[in-house]
Amino acid sequence: MTRLSLLDLAFFIAESEASPKHVAGLHIHQIPKGGKAGFARQLYADFLTHTDVQPPFDQVIHFVSPTLMPHWGTAESVDLAQHVFFHKLERGANDREALYALASELHEPVMDRSRPLWEVHVIAGLWNRQFAIYYKMHHAVADGITMTRWGVESLRRTPDDLTVTPVWTFDHVHHGGHGRKKRLDQAVAGTVWKQLTANSKRAIGVGRLTAMLALEAIKLTKNAIALPFMASGDTPFTGNATPGRQFATAAVPMTRIDAIRKLSRATLNHVALTCLDGAMHRYLADEGIALDRPITIQMPVNLRREGEKGGGNKIGIILVDLSPPTDDAYVRLRNVGYSLRNVRTMIDAVTPEAVETYTILTGLLGQIAGMLKLADVVTPMGNTLVSNVPGPAERLYLKGAPLLEMHPVSTLPATHLLNITLFSYAGTLYIGLIATDALPNLGRLAAYVEEEITTLEEAVGIA
Repeated sequence: MTRLSLLDLAFFIAESEASPKHVAGLHIHQIPKGGKAGFARQLYADFLTHTDVQPPFDQVIHFVSPTLMPHWGTAESVDLAQHVFFHKLERGANDREALYALASELHEPVMDRSRPLWEVHVIAGLWNRQFAIYYKMHHAVADGITMTRWGVESLRRTPDDLTVTPVWTFDHVHHGGHGRKKRLDQAVAGTVWKQLTANSKRAIGVGRLTAMLALEAIKLTKNAIALPFMASGDTPFTGNATPGRQFATAAVPMTRIDAIRKLSRATLNHVALTCLDGAMHRYLADEGIALDRPITIQMPVNLRREGEKGGGNKIGIILVDLSPPTDDAYVRLRNVGYSLRNVRTMIDAVTPEAVETYTILTGLLGQIAGMLKLADVVTPMGNTLVSNVPGPAERLYLKGAPLLEMHPVSTLPATHLLNITLFSYAGTLYIGLIATDALPNLGRLAAYVEEEITTLEEAVGIA
């Protein structure tokens, strides 16, 4: 039995038909040379033979228990037919459009809480002898960084290694207790001391964060920290989430980003957020909307200490003001860099526990607005959410099939119609955009992201 953290529990509390709380990845593979047309179906059949399901893929959520605390428990059995599925795209369809439509459909429904909260979908019939796999997992089980690490562990680094070890066959939950056993009184004393220390750090950190917010609110600091509920509500990116989903992507070679970074002394985040900022302003202009203040994003930050692993979530979500409206991409880059440096200073000034508490409190306010259907009238907690999940730099393989593309598919808060995730893999930055059906022209926004890279290249002097 494993108890849930407050952050993990929050994903269940906040879940609804309009705002399911699962995250996913869409992987596109090339059938290896010499592989038959039925390669994907055979892979699916191979998956079904791996019945030794390991934690957390054999865990079921229990909300009622003698301790009155929700916890994870081990399922009596796991029927892979309820978790692993096969699809084939119809011939004659627009291949990529059809794939994204299927991914949107698979991403829409709430997962069945009576069984382990994960699914794997093998998708055949893609273009140029390719196939896809859509991986889906509840956010309470793992955050994006953890899910990526687990996925990489199940793949191979060379095409000649044909071993298939599906992600659910690894024991990703490492329990303590090995080696010398501690006496019970020592263990209890250590746990109590650890809890007291954590609570003390949390209180000090929350105090510092509160002081930063207060100083910014009374204008004794300028842009040192983004204030909650100050984002412009006059955009189509926010509102009461609806059940329908649509998915779009953009992809940028890392060499182009690195060239911009080198000339401008910027980071990947600076460049990516600058392009997103420019793309969103262009999109809003198409919709007849001109903002007089920066677009504000919610940005998850990894709170794990170096070397720390494990399941569940260890993230905080903070607000970042991007650039004040400008037509100069270089000025936008500098403004975004300034905001991100302030964010870094803020995070370094407090403990991870404080950021986590701040995330839970602000998330609770947003959830109340969502439950009361006030997102169309209340100033939002940011205009959208943008995550950056680092992926593997080298090419990976599955049964000899090279993994060509890795697209992130995130979740939507109840008060937002758009969520954007950045994911780097094998020399390419992939940008996954998930939105409700209520947001018009999502594909155009994705196209603008790629175009803004060119605009920024020209602004920094790349011919």
